[in-house]
Amino acid sequence: MEELALERRVIAKLTWRLIPFMCLCYLVAFIDRTNVSVAKLQMTFSDDVYGLGFGIFFIGYFLFEVPSNVVMEKVGARIWIARIMIVWGLISSCFMFVGTKVWLFHTLRFLLGAGEAGFFPGMILYLTYWFPTAYRSRTVALFMTAAALSAVVGNPLSGALLRLDGVMGLAGFQWLFLLEGIPAVILGVAVLGYLPNGPTDAKWMLPEERDWLKSRLDLERAERVAHSGHMTLWQALSNRKVVLLSVLYFLIVIGGYGLDSFIPTLVKASTGWTKKEDDLQVSLLSAIPPLCAAIWMVIHGRHSDKTGERRWHVLTACLMGATGLTIAALGKHPVVVIAGLCLSVSGRWSCIPPFWALPTAFLSGTAAAGGIAMINSIGNLGGFAGPYLMGMLKKVTDNYKLGMLILAGCFVAGGIVALTVKVRQPTEPAKTS
Repeated sequence: MEELALERRVIAKLTWRLIPFMCLCYLVAFIDRTNVSVAKLQMTFSDDVYGLGFGIFFIGYFLFEVPSNVVMEKVGARIWIARIMIVWGLISSCFMFVGTKVWLFHTLRFLLGAGEAGFFPGMILYLTYWFPTAYRSRTVALFMTAAALSAVVGNPLSGALLRLDGVMGLAGFQWLFLLEGIPAVILGVAVLGYLPNGPTDAKWMLPEERDWLKSRLDLERAERVAHSGHMTLWQALSNRKVVLLSVLYFLIVIGGYGLDSFIPTLVKASTGWTKKEDDLQVSLLSAIPPLCAAIWMVIHGRHSDKTGERRWHVLTACLMGATGLTIAALGKHPVVVIAGLCLSVSGRWSCIPPFWALPTAFLSGTAAAGGIAMINSIGNLGGFAGPYLMGMLKKVTDNYKLGMLILAGCFVAGGIVALTVKVRQPTEPAKTS
């Protein structure tokens, strides 16, 4: 009983100390990554130009992801995460200079992806320094509520900033980019003083808490090596399960970002609110689906940890995403469309926490740094494909229906691939309530 009480105390302390701050950082990251979807309401770019620009972010992200995560493993999380946040915050604010320049829009989107590369997989890797495997899905779910809530916070905020149109001679979307880039720089500086590199640097942990955590993580690391062998970086990058997980994540992300990048546009099209003064109402309605997702993904992640099951949890969430997209694509009434978006966005986010519990169950050390980064970088190429596909098909068919149905098909395919990835999970379940 004493060990159980100690375990619960350690996990609770880690959760309250680390997750809220990490969520805040990720919230800002996702707002800066996707605020262009609200800015689009005022920008003059066509759907295909915008879709390409949204997606180019992930090309820069792909090219620098693995090197960034490997460097973080070498130099420490604190300094590297701070560097990433400061750089992307400055680049994000520079979008205020885009105007109608397509080349500058595309260039800055590429640089933003390169600047942010390594942040998300770095955070996933960082969580493995602190949380045993049995707590990974719920912990990732809590962390990733920030991404879902970024639209709940970011869409209305961005919509309100658009109303500054004309103030001091700046367009509303210029104020949006300028002001929303600043928090990343401030938080990047705060990381240097708040985030320890690992448990050995955590002065707020008691010696017995640190000893229990080290013993548990060392035991899991030994089990992984005994079961899968000690992997080098290159062995991890060519591992069959890593490759399958990369394909799976690619399919999920095509559907996810193809959906995310057009939510305000889909809401606007379904409601018929086309005037500039309607932009705030559109942004507020666009916040409803991610709010539903933030609640459901935590429930889904906790159930995955409680049962110790991952693959079927990924599949069911993918099917939820596909069903919701189909309803939204075929629905005509705004209520039906928004209900479909709520279901699809909930599925889109809920598949990710149990997904990330899969690679972290068999990778560790430098292999984990490289393997997680590779999965994330290849998978996030779907962030290029999804928005570009939506924009291109809208131009060809003059509606979003075909694009949404193809995104639904990607979710279904991803769920099927999930069942082919067999990863040994630890036998000890999570013991916290």
